[in-house]
Amino acid sequence: MTRANTFRRISLIHLDHPSTRLNLPDSTNQDRVTRYALVTGASSGLGKVFARALAARGRNLVLVARSEDKLTELAKQLQAEHGVLTAVLVADLAVPHAGHDVVLKLNEQQLRIDLLVNNAGFGIQGEFRKLDLERQLEMINLHNVSMVELTYLLLPRMIEERRGGIINISSMAGFQAIPYATLYSATKSFLTTFSLALECEVGRHGIRIVTVCPGRLKAAPAGEVSEDKQRKKFPGGEQAHEDVVAQTLKMLDAGGGLLVPGLINKAANFAERFFPRRLVTKAIGKMSRP
Repeated sequence: MTRANTFRRISLIHLDHPSTRLNLPDSTNQDRVTRYALVTGASSGLGKVFARALAARGRNLVLVARSEDKLTELAKQLQAEHGVLTAVLVADLAVPHAGHDVVLKLNEQQLRIDLLVNNAGFGIQGEFRKLDLERQLEMINLHNVSMVELTYLLLPRMIEERRGGIINISSMAGFQAIPYATLYSATKSFLTTFSLALECEVGRHGIRIVTVCPGRLKAAPAGEVSEDKQRKKFPGGEQAHEDVVAQTLKMLDAGGGLLVPGLINKAANFAERFFPRRLVTKAIGKMSRP
């Protein structure tokens, strides 16, 4: 797909309405600039829960995902319930240059972002050599390339203003190699190390970064119906989306850092340090074989 075609697939729908234009919860006394939080993958799952939680805090929102209908419905609900400003940006972040083109759209509309939630993602399972190559390359684009583009292009203004935050949703899978989810664990490993290193670089500029590494999440957030009818039980239980989001925002308020939600996940991550990586990989491979 050419870059021109990619750009045409990105559209931004501004849903501000007159009754909310005077509600500027993120403005400073100095310049009264209206600021937004941008949430990728906002049409479902963690992204949708992040959008609801941020709107409840009075944050204006740019909601990004591929599904225009779902995003528009959510945006209207959040406007009605919380009086925030919302904009819907329909984009497929799994295609080349998507992150760059999203920022072009934001700049065209003069939407200033001071909180970036890099949440969009997906996973596929199976032998690397048998899985579709294009789909695996899309995973790299989504988890890594678009995330880096959005961060790189939105970060300078945050640093200039010495305010802002970034939430990167990684995974427990990023702490070790996972056979039969080979590329998924690799992309999450990149995301985790990138996020932690960046936190060290930009913290002195007043930018807060939270690196979130959840384990297995429940099939759907509260109030949503799961479409996964063959979901297997997971040892140690599953985490609620709302709990992960609440812990993430609490850590953001505290200044950022690495978040591994759940005592079982914390214990597993700590215990793995005492075993050879090769043995851990073999053990996980036996459990994750399709």
